[in-house]
Amino acid sequence: MGQYLLVTIQVDLYDQLAESLEADLVNMVRKTSAKGVLIDVSSVSIIDSFMGRILGNIAAMSKIMDAETVVVGMQPAVAITLVELGLPLKGVHSALNVERGMELLRSKILQEEETPEEDDNDNTDSTE
Repeated sequence: MGQYLLVTIQVDLYDQLAESLEADLVNMVRKTSAKGVLIDVSSVSIIDSFMGRILGNIAAMSKIMDAETVVVGMQPAVAITLVELGLPLKGVHSALNVERGMELLRSKILQEEETPEEDDNDNTDSTE
Protein backbone atom coordinates (compact mmCIF):
# COMPACT_ATOMS: atom_id res chain seq x y z
CA MET A 1 0.00 0.00 0.00
CA GLY A 2 2.09 2.87 -1.24
CA GLN A 3 5.06 3.36 1.03
CA TYR A 4 3.73 0.84 3.57
CA LEU A 5 3.89 -2.94 3.73
CA LEU A 6 0.73 -4.55 5.06
CA VAL A 7 1.12 -8.07 6.43
CA THR A 8 -1.83 -10.11 7.62
CA ILE A 9 -0.94 -13.20 9.62
CA GLN A 10 -3.82 -15.64 9.16
CA VAL A 11 -2.49 -18.62 11.15
CA ASP A 12 -0.55 -19.27 14.32
CA LEU A 13 3.08 -19.31 13.19
CA TYR A 14 5.43 -22.13 13.98
CA ASP A 15 9.14 -21.31 14.36
CA GLN A 16 10.34 -21.91 10.79
CA LEU A 17 7.44 -19.97 9.28
CA ALA A 18 8.04 -17.08 11.70
CA GLU A 19 11.72 -16.94 10.71
CA SER A 20 10.73 -16.96 7.03
CA LEU A 21 8.31 -14.10 7.69
CA GLU A 22 11.09 -12.14 9.39
CA ALA A 23 13.51 -12.61 6.47
CA ASP A 24 10.87 -11.96 3.80
CA LEU A 25 9.64 -8.79 5.48
CA VAL A 26 13.09 -7.30 5.90
CA ASN A 27 13.88 -8.11 2.27
CA MET A 28 10.63 -6.46 1.15
CA VAL A 29 11.42 -3.33 3.19
CA ARG A 30 14.70 -3.09 1.30
CA LYS A 31 13.21 -3.98 -2.08
CA THR A 32 10.28 -1.54 -1.87
CA SER A 33 11.97 1.19 0.24
CA ALA A 34 8.93 0.98 2.52
CA LYS A 35 8.64 3.59 5.26
CA GLY A 36 6.28 1.53 7.37
CA VAL A 37 5.36 -2.06 8.15
CA LEU A 38 1.90 -2.83 9.49
CA ILE A 39 1.43 -6.36 10.85
CA ASP A 40 -2.16 -7.48 11.46
CA VAL A 41 -2.26 -10.26 14.07
CA SER A 42 -6.03 -10.24 14.62
CA SER A 43 -6.30 -13.89 13.50
CA VAL A 44 -3.49 -15.05 15.78
CA SER A 45 -4.66 -16.69 18.98
CA ILE A 46 -1.22 -17.52 20.44
CA ILE A 47 2.02 -15.58 20.47
CA ASP A 48 4.77 -17.30 22.41
CA SER A 49 8.11 -15.87 23.48
CA PHE A 50 9.72 -16.90 20.18
CA MET A 51 7.09 -15.13 18.07
CA GLY A 52 7.30 -12.12 20.37
CA ARG A 53 11.05 -12.03 19.77
CA ILE A 54 10.46 -12.30 16.00
CA LEU A 55 8.11 -9.29 16.08
CA GLY A 56 10.73 -7.35 18.06
CA ASN A 57 13.42 -8.37 15.56
CA ILE A 58 11.27 -7.26 12.62
CA ALA A 59 10.75 -3.87 14.26
CA ALA A 60 14.46 -3.45 15.05
CA MET A 61 15.62 -4.48 11.57
CA SER A 62 12.96 -2.34 9.89
CA LYS A 63 14.00 0.66 12.00
CA ILE A 64 17.63 0.21 10.92
CA MET A 65 16.32 0.25 7.36
CA ASP A 66 14.35 3.48 8.04
CA ALA A 67 10.88 1.94 8.45
CA GLU A 68 8.50 2.01 11.42
CA THR A 69 6.60 -1.10 12.55
CA VAL A 70 3.07 -1.21 13.94
CA VAL A 71 1.29 -4.37 15.13
CA VAL A 72 -2.51 -4.21 15.04
CA GLY A 73 -5.46 -6.36 16.05
CA MET A 74 -3.90 -8.08 19.03
CA GLN A 75 -6.42 -10.15 20.95
CA PRO A 76 -6.65 -9.48 24.72
CA ALA A 77 -5.44 -13.00 25.60
CA VAL A 78 -2.36 -12.50 23.43
CA ALA A 79 -1.58 -9.14 25.06
CA ILE A 80 -1.98 -10.71 28.51
CA THR A 81 0.35 -13.56 27.57
CA LEU A 82 3.03 -11.19 26.26
CA VAL A 83 2.92 -9.18 29.49
CA GLU A 84 3.02 -12.31 31.63
CA LEU A 85 6.03 -13.57 29.64
CA GLY A 86 7.77 -10.23 30.24
CA LEU A 87 7.97 -9.41 26.52
CA PRO A 88 7.46 -5.67 26.10
CA LEU A 89 8.05 -5.84 22.30
CA LYS A 90 10.55 -2.99 22.31
CA GLY A 91 10.39 -0.84 19.23
CA VAL A 92 7.03 -2.26 18.19
CA HIS A 93 4.22 0.26 18.13
CA SER A 94 0.70 -1.08 18.47
CA ALA A 95 -2.79 0.00 17.54
CA LEU A 96 -6.26 -1.43 17.98
CA ASN A 97 -7.03 -1.97 14.28
CA VAL A 98 -5.65 -1.47 10.76
CA GLU A 99 -7.16 2.00 10.38
CA ARG A 100 -5.59 3.29 13.59
CA GLY A 101 -2.34 1.51 12.73
CA MET A 102 -2.13 3.31 9.38
CA GLU A 103 -2.79 6.64 11.12
CA LEU A 104 -0.01 5.86 13.60
CA LEU A 105 2.42 4.95 10.80
CA ARG A 106 1.60 8.16 8.92
CA SER A 107 2.13 10.28 12.04
CA LYS A 108 5.42 8.55 12.89
CA ILE A 109 6.73 9.06 9.37
CA LEU A 110 5.59 12.71 9.28
CA GLN A 111 7.34 13.28 12.63
CA GLU A 112 10.57 11.89 11.23
CA GLU A 113 10.31 14.00 8.08
CA GLU A 114 9.68 17.17 10.09
CA THR A 115 12.54 16.52 12.52
CA PRO A 116 15.67 17.95 10.93
CA GLU A 117 18.50 15.46 10.73
CA GLU A 118 21.61 16.39 12.60
CA ASP A 119 24.35 17.51 10.29
CA ASP A 120 27.51 15.46 10.68
CA ASN A 121 29.54 18.50 9.67
CA ASP A 122 29.09 21.03 12.43
CA ASN A 123 31.56 23.44 10.88
CA THR A 124 30.03 26.64 9.63
CA ASP A 125 31.29 28.37 6.55
CA SER A 126 34.29 30.34 7.54
CA THR A 127 36.71 32.31 5.50
CA GLU A 128 40.31 32.12 6.36
